[in-house]
Amino acid sequence: MEDEIKTAETMEDYAEELEASFKKVREGDILTGTVISVEDDRVVVDLKYYAEGIITKENFSSDPDLNLKESVHVGDEISATVIKTDDGEGNILLSKKEANDVLAWDKLKQMMEERTIVPVKISEIVKGGAVAYLEGIRGFIPASKLAAEYVENLDEWNGKTIEVTVITADEDQKRLVLSGREVARAKKAEETRKKVEKCQVGAVMEGTVETLKDYGAFVTLENGLTGLLHISQISNQRIKHPGAVLKEGQTVKVKIIGLKDGKISLSMKAVESQDEPEEVFDYKESGNATTGLGALLKGIKLS
Repeated sequence: MEDEIKTAETMEDYAEELEASFKKVREGDILTGTVISVEDDRVVVDLKYYAEGIITKENFSSDPDLNLKESVHVGDEISATVIKTDDGEGNILLSKKEANDVLAWDKLKQMMEERTIVPVKISEIVKGGAVAYLEGIRGFIPASKLAAEYVENLDEWNGKTIEVTVITADEDQKRLVLSGREVARAKKAEETRKKVEKCQVGAVMEGTVETLKDYGAFVTLENGLTGLLHISQISNQRIKHPGAVLKEGQTVKVKIIGLKDGKISLSMKAVESQDEPEEVFDYKESGNATTGLGALLKGIKLS
């Protein structure tokens, strides 16, 4: 009786493998398995089948710089296309690269719709931008979409890993376009917001005049933030243009007079008023007060 129970349990344990053994695998089928081994030039996959699946480096991705041991780990689940049912050694030869043509575009379209942020490594600099691979597909990043601002020297970005979103995923045209600009700008805005939160109205700082406009000047403060110095806050005297008092590159001392919606309002006039010497008063016990000049004239008789 115990032997029958053990036999039943054993059969149940191997039910999945037994069922798989009756399946006919054909070239072109897409199979899903679990990675059981990663070598420099190939990945071995458990397909729950009579034979293991082998994916060579060339059949894994179009990325020439791909490092299998860094990109794939034991336990990962992988879907790949059968390209040979027997590689000559009893294994099933698979291609993740071919499966990508079927599966990756759907995933890329989903990333585009959901605005998913993903890291990619720039593998090549080309005319007008850079190349990076995502889900094994070659993607183009225009120079205008590489960073928060337009990048002049693209070569400095070669080999860098950046965060991007998918902005075009056209399967018919095999066209994948990525952008790091939105992510970089969002990060920059968040960093600015945190810095602004640390600023206090009334704080006096040094800054550099970056640009002059008809309505005022933009000043970069010592903490890296930029604030607006309105024309009405430049001088105690009325001026027609900021250029009458300021020039680009000039170092100025300003006071923070306002913080609203991440914008900083500055004033030079408030600093000047603060630096002006206060009028001196001499107080007597009687409660009468006289100015400093009055004290000097004390005792002088006027006829």
